[in-house]
Amino acid sequence: MNYDNNVLQTLRPPSRAPWALLVVTMAGAAGGGYWLYGDRERARAGEKVALAGEKAAKDAEDEARKSMTEQIDKLEAEKAELSAAKAELAKDVEAKTDELTQLKGTYDKLEDKMKDEIARGDIRLSQSGGRLRVDLVDKILFDSGEAQISKRGEGVLARVGAVLAAMEDKQIQVSGHTDKTPISEKLAPQFPTNWELSVARATNVVRFLQEKASVPPERMVASGYGEFHPIASNKNPTGRARNRRIEILLTPSLDPKAISKAKLKVAKAEAAKAPDKDKDKAPAKVADKGPARHAKKRKN
Repeated sequence: MNYDNNVLQTLRPPSRAPWALLVVTMAGAAGGGYWLYGDRERARAGEKVALAGEKAAKDAEDEARKSMTEQIDKLEAEKAELSAAKAELAKDVEAKTDELTQLKGTYDKLEDKMKDEIARGDIRLSQSGGRLRVDLVDKILFDSGEAQISKRGEGVLARVGAVLAAMEDKQIQVSGHTDKTPISEKLAPQFPTNWELSVARATNVVRFLQEKASVPPERMVASGYGEFHPIASNKNPTGRARNRRIEILLTPSLDPKAISKAKLKVAKAEAAKAPDKDKDKAPAKVADKGPARHAKKRKN
């Protein structure tokens, strides 16, 4: 049986090749799109990592700068403290030097005024550690067993008091001392023990220095040690004679209000000059700190 070719072609099933090609094309397009999407995501992840690294580096740099600034500020503060401590130490040294110079001057004056008594051994002077001590044996101030100052003693104390009255910023302790010999029965009603005798003698010396020599009373202290602070042996007459004494001890004043007139004048003069000094320093202070402050702002 013979069929027409056109009929045969019409009845033949259509080819599947175009559909397969379409599927392959679509699959390829999908694969390419997925690859492009993955590449883009990888690029974004890389950018995030890079930005995170840059931020971490910037934070580390800021932290290092902050730490360095704090260290500089700390060093500057320590430098200022050291400078202040150095200046204060210099003032203390200068004040101590002035004090020792003044004390040496007092020592020299007493040595000159009392040279005869010093030569005879009736008065002893000693200077140590910012202190000046004057030891006067009792016989040049008092009659035996008496607490009232003798005429000779008044002359001696008048010369000593003239020097003490000129001293400033010094505490003056006047202490009475006796030997170990008990009080006689004759004197016992007035001075039961050596305590009373030593205190009475010290008190009378302080009163004389105040009333007759114009030594400021607020700078003086009277005390009695009796027989209990000997400077020599009580076993022989020479030692006992040394122990019977009036001791005048000059020490730095503990009263913060006790300021010498000379120092007060210097302080007032410095206070008067202070505004001019601050005025001169003000422009330099602004010029020094201003640029540094602006530079720091620009750097941050």
